[in-house]
Amino acid sequence: MNDPHVLQILIHIAGAAALLIWAVRLVRTGVERGFAVPMRIWLRHSTKNRLLAAATGMGAAVLLQSATAVAVLVSSFVSKGGLATATGLVILLGADVGSALVTQLLMVRQPILIPLLLLVGITMFLRLEGSNARQVGRIMIGLALIFVSLDMIRTATGPMISNPGTQAVMAYLGNDLLTAFVIGAVFAWGVHSSVAAVLLFVTLAGQSILPLPAAAAMILGANLGGAVIAVTLTYNAPQNSKRMVTANLILRGGGAALAVVLLAQMPNLMESLGSTPARQAINLHLVFNLAVAVIALPFVGPITAALTHLMTEKPVTDAKLDDISALDPDLLNKPQRAIDCAARELLGMGQRVEGMLIAVEPLYNQWDGPAAAMIAERDKAIKQAHLDVKLFLARLGQKEIDEDLSKRSLELASISSSIESASDAVARIMLDLAKRLHEQNLQFSPQGRDEIRDFTDRVQSNVQLALNVMMNQNPAEARELVAAKEKVRKVEQKLQRSHIGRLREGRAESIETSNIHQETLRALKQVNTAFSMVGHPILLRSGDLLKSRLA
Repeated sequence: MNDPHVLQILIHIAGAAALLIWAVRLVRTGVERGFAVPMRIWLRHSTKNRLLAAATGMGAAVLLQSATAVAVLVSSFVSKGGLATATGLVILLGADVGSALVTQLLMVRQPILIPLLLLVGITMFLRLEGSNARQVGRIMIGLALIFVSLDMIRTATGPMISNPGTQAVMAYLGNDLLTAFVIGAVFAWGVHSSVAAVLLFVTLAGQSILPLPAAAAMILGANLGGAVIAVTLTYNAPQNSKRMVTANLILRGGGAALAVVLLAQMPNLMESLGSTPARQAINLHLVFNLAVAVIALPFVGPITAALTHLMTEKPVTDAKLDDISALDPDLLNKPQRAIDCAARELLGMGQRVEGMLIAVEPLYNQWDGPAAAMIAERDKAIKQAHLDVKLFLARLGQKEIDEDLSKRSLELASISSSIESASDAVARIMLDLAKRLHEQNLQFSPQGRDEIRDFTDRVQSNVQLALNVMMNQNPAEARELVAAKEKVRKVEQKLQRSHIGRLREGRAESIETSNIHQETLRALKQVNTAFSMVGHPILLRSGDLLKSRLA
């Protein structure tokens, strides 16, 4: 085999591997964009027992094609106090099993699936207007491309089977399992997808490129790499979230290292996992994650308790840096840069309101005076920032600026008013309602409390989307944001009807907290409406939003 031919084969393999990585990501982003809110609610409702939590984590990983994505999602719940660290770890253990199940499903070779998925997926993505329908199309396209990439890998690696150089390198990996284990871990971490890594290794084993021992070691290494990804992505998270992903790293990564040692001593174990090298390798991945979950589930409590002692909270100091305004008066003579400064200030205001919304929700369970004072102080700061933005833009308007910058200035002023309105809804309405619950010693009904928590999750997700739209000015995401406003309105109406139904049944908790429940829903709807205004100017410019709804 001459060198150009070898180079050509390597390029084909690299291109196929790149397509595989991207296709896995395409499926995950489709699920996240279309079904993030229902999935967040689903995950948080799975805390009733460990088996349900593990099963929910497994299902979420199958949908997201990634245990890492589940880890990041659950980390946000744990950091906000919505989930206990031990429960979060149970969900992660289930997600690891779900990730292994995904590789089983994606290794099924059905040629008719590829054209069928592409045909239906592309039709849905291009023809259907609904955001969720388009995301289902995106998911189907991603699945089809995964199958295409795996077929490309099989085709590209065919000529390498009889190559002496390839055989020598792979034979070395088959004898040096430690090196193979490290390569598998580094590759999975590098591509940020253990699913893509495992699929690649199993395909190479099925083509007789990788010896089975090397494939097994690299798959176990991918498990370690996948656990490391979650740790790096949550590096700046609160300690309770870091304990959860660290515990998962110890269990999954430590278990993988022990499994490599066991396979080195007892290589015949692989023979019981299937009739072909590919089947044995893919089954090893599933059996390993199942074993880790089954063995670790009874001990998640002691494990997280031990990590609580080892990973203590960092002491909080009173000293902090003052917030610096992005509004620079010296740039008023440079209109474009002045507009950019105002946009930066608005983004900071939006992030502070997001923090207020996250902080106020736990106060409905237990009142916290210092936290309430912090929310009130932040509201004052946002009101001052809103005034500063208006005055800054007014001074800019006194300059000679072109029509486009003038329109952008008015848009920013409008967005500033909307953000201030959202801050007011949190600090003046929701904070007061939470305090009334505390002072009157009232409690929502279990169903009513779940409704408010779920509705808050939905609004928080839309606030995050609005902040993204403020940064990237993406018309597609702006359209998704504005469409979410109508969804929130319908959900709010449904929850109001549900509450009225409980009042008709004469439930004492619902009667006592009726006004607080309804006013909280309206306040959350107000916050969502305020942030949805971020998308209106973008859609007006792109022609996707009518200036008037009147016929």
